Amino acid sequence: MSTAMNKNGNSEQEVHAWSGWIMLVVNIALVIGAIWFCISTIHAAALRELTPFEAVLGLLASLVWFVGGLIMFAGHFTLQPNEARLLILFGSYKGTVRKSGFHWASPFYSRIRGRIPWGISPPPDPKTPNSMGSQRIVYKTLPAKISLRAHNFNSDKLKVNDKRGNPVEIAAVIVWRVDDTAEAAFDVEDYESYVQVQSEAAIRNIASAYAYDHGEEQEVTLRGGGDVVAQELKKELGHRLAKAGVVVDDARLTHLAYAPEIASAMLRRQQAEAVIAARSKIVIGAVSMVDMALRELERSQVVKLDEERKAAMVSNLLVVLCGTEEASPVINTGTLYN
Repeated sequence: MSTAMNKNGNSEQEVHAWSGWIMLVVNIALVIGAIWFCISTIHAAALRELTPFEAVLGLLASLVWFVGGLIMFAGHFTLQPNEARLLILFGSYKGTVRKSGFHWASPFYSRIRGRIPWGISPPPDPKTPNSMGSQRIVYKTLPAKISLRAHNFNSDKLKVNDKRGNPVEIAAVIVWRVDDTAEAAFDVEDYESYVQVQSEAAIRNIASAYAYDHGEEQEVTLRGGGDVVAQELKKELGHRLAKAGVVVDDARLTHLAYAPEIASAMLRRQQAEAVIAARSKIVIGAVSMVDMALRELERSQVVKLDEERKAAMVSNLLVVLCGTEEASPVINTGTLYN
C-alpha cells in the first residue's frame, strides 16, 4: 500500500489501499497455516521428534501466528461511493482512501479520530425509583470515515436587524460537502458543528448588510434581490468554511419576514403604499380618459362647451372615474347658471 506523509496535517493526501479480497485470502491462509503448524507441532512432539523445549516454542509460535492472523482481519474495511477514510497511525496522518470498494490497510490504523465533549446528560428524575447518579459529560465519537456526499443544513429562524435597523426573521438552506478530508478532520474540531455555527454567522452578516425592502433606486434588498443575496451568501459561506475543507454548492433564503413586534405596523405601511400606488394609477387613467372625452367632443362638434362647462364636466367625470363606489345619477332640471 502506498502512503504519503503530510507534516502539517492540513492537506489531503490520497492513497490507495490493498485489495480486500486478496488480503482476505491471505489472512485466511495465515490462520489455517497457524492451525496446521500447531497440529504438526503437537504430532511431532507426540512422536518424540521434538524436544519438550522445541515443542513449547513451536506451540508459542503457532499461537502468535494464529493471533496475528486474527488481528490482520481487523484491517478490512469497505467504502461506499462518495465516502472516504482517513488513515491515522498512532496519531500521525498517513493519507486518505477515496476509492469505493472492499479494502485492507494496516489493522493498527485508528478507526476513530477522537472524542469531544458533546453535552451534559439530563439530571435523573427524582420521581423514578432507584434513580441515582448526577449529571455527567456526554462525549461524541468522531469516526475515521468521512462522507463526501452533499449535505443540507436548514438554519433556524434567526432574528436580525437589517441595514436600516428593522428587526427581521431570516432562515436559509445551505448545500455543502467535504472537499478536503484532512482539513475537515484536523483543522477544526468537529466540521459539522463548525458548518452550523459559521453558517448562522454568515446569514446574520448578510441580513445586516441589506435592507428588507423599499431600498433606494437600484439598491438590492433582501426581499427583491433574491439571486444577488443568494450569491453573496454563498460567497460569504465559501470564505468562512474553506478552513474546514468544505465547499458550498448552493445557498438560498427559505424564510424572510418582519419580526412579530413590528409586523403589524409594517403590514399597515405596505397596505397604505399599495392603496397610494393604486390611486395614482386610477388618477392617471381618469385624467387621460377625461382628456380623450373632451378632445372627441371637440372634434365631432356634438356640443360646444365653454370653459365653465368644461370644468363642470371634468369634475363630474373625475368623481365617477376616481370614486370607490358607484356614482348615483342626479337629474338637473335647471341649467348650469340657474
